[in-house]
Amino acid sequence: MQKDEWKNDSEYREIVSDLLATDMVKKLANYTQHHHSTRLEHSIAVSFDSYKIAKRRGLDYRAVARAGLLHDLFFYDWRTTKFDLGSHAFIHPRVALRNAERITKLSPMEKDIILKHMWGLTLARPKYEESVIVSLVDDYEAVHEFMSPMKAKYENLKHQVKRISVSK
Repeated sequence: MQKDEWKNDSEYREIVSDLLATDMVKKLANYTQHHHSTRLEHSIAVSFDSYKIAKRRGLDYRAVARAGLLHDLFFYDWRTTKFDLGSHAFIHPRVALRNAERITKLSPMEKDIILKHMWGLTLARPKYEESVIVSLVDDYEAVHEFMSPMKAKYENLKHQVKRISVSK
């Protein structure tokens, strides 16, 4: 996803605008997610890319967009905060679901999407294809967000080497 591509999709904006207007979702901008992105940027990327895939496949893209935006609705640094009840992968989907239920009514599918988005790291199997999409897109976005600065540095270095070679 291009950084602000979602802003050009009026249907997507209409689906998630009420959530983006809440203080809880806005607060995600204050938390780093995968070193080079905020939790809000990550959540929008997961939401929008999942929405596009679900829409193309004729699935419930509304549920995917909304639950994708809310899948990481928690307010702690997952790198430093530890829980006695289990790992971050197990705990944070439950925290996100509880927080999401405070700001909107969720369908059974939206609940499943939020709870099961860590499938693979947890044993909680998704009930819906929409849940699988958000889980896979979440993984993709995490890698993409982490690797993007390194890719940019590599491309810059490659360009510099090419320039030096040409000038000789």
